[in-house]
Amino acid sequence: MRRVVFNQKGGVGKSTITCNLAAISASKGLRTLVVDLDPQGNSSHYLLGQDAGDEDDTLAGLFNQTLNFRFNPKKTAEYVQATPFPGLSLLPSHPMLEELQSKLESRYKIFKLREALDELAGDFDAVYIDTPPALNFYTRSALIATQTCLIPFDCDNFSRRALYALLENVQEIRADHNRDLRVEGIVVNQFQPRATLPQKLVQELMDEGLPVLKSYLSSSIKIRESHEQAKPMIHLDPRHKLALEFVALHDELNGALQAA
Repeated sequence: MRRVVFNQKGGVGKSTITCNLAAISASKGLRTLVVDLDPQGNSSHYLLGQDAGDEDDTLAGLFNQTLNFRFNPKKTAEYVQATPFPGLSLLPSHPMLEELQSKLESRYKIFKLREALDELAGDFDAVYIDTPPALNFYTRSALIATQTCLIPFDCDNFSRRALYALLENVQEIRADHNRDLRVEGIVVNQFQPRATLPQKLVQELMDEGLPVLKSYLSSSIKIRESHEQAKPMIHLDPRHKLALEFVALHDELNGALQAA
C-alpha cells in the first residue's frame, strides 16, 4: 500500500500526519517506509532528529543518479535509512532536491519515483509519501507512484478554496498517468470543536459529498513537543488525546482499505 499526503497549501500538517501515521503503522508490525520529497525535509528531521547526511545518501542522490549514466548504479534500497523506531525506515530529503527539480523535469524523469518504489515493493508493507506544498515535479511524481492520496484540511476558508483546485489536479493526474489513483479522504486537522467556523466548514464539505474522514485531529501544543524531541506521538505520549486520534485515523484508513 502506498499513500501520498498532499496539499498545495503550506502549514496544513502534511509532515506531521505522514510521520505519525507511519509510526503507528510500524508499531503495529508493518514494515513501513516514509518518503520525504519536500526539500525542506521536515519529515526527515522529525524521524531522524538530525540532518539525513550527505546528498549522495538521500533522495537527491537517487534522483541525481537518474540524470547521470552509471555502469553500476546504486539500488534504491541503498538510499533507505533506518530511524530510531523499530520497523520504520526513511528515504530522506535533502535541500539539493530544489536544484535538481528543473533538470529532472526537462529530462522527463516523472516516472522514476514509481520505478524506485516498485523496486522496494517486496521490502515494505506500507509506504507514506510526504510532498512539498506545491503541485510541482515531486508532487506529480508522488501522485503517479501511489494508489491513494490523503488531503490534510486545517479548517480555514483559504484551505477550502484551495481544496477544489487540488481535487481537480488529482483527477487530471489520474486521467493522464495513473488510473489506480484515488482520493482516500480529507483529514480534518487542527480541529477546534468549540469554535463555530471549523464546524461550519467541515459540515459544508460533507454536505457537498466530499470524502471527509470521520477521525479528526485536534489542535494541541503537544505536537510541538513531539517535533522538538523528534518523536511521533505514539512514542512520545501514547495515551495523549492527539496520539489516540492518530491511532483512530490510522485504523479508519486501514479498515476501509481492508473492506475495499
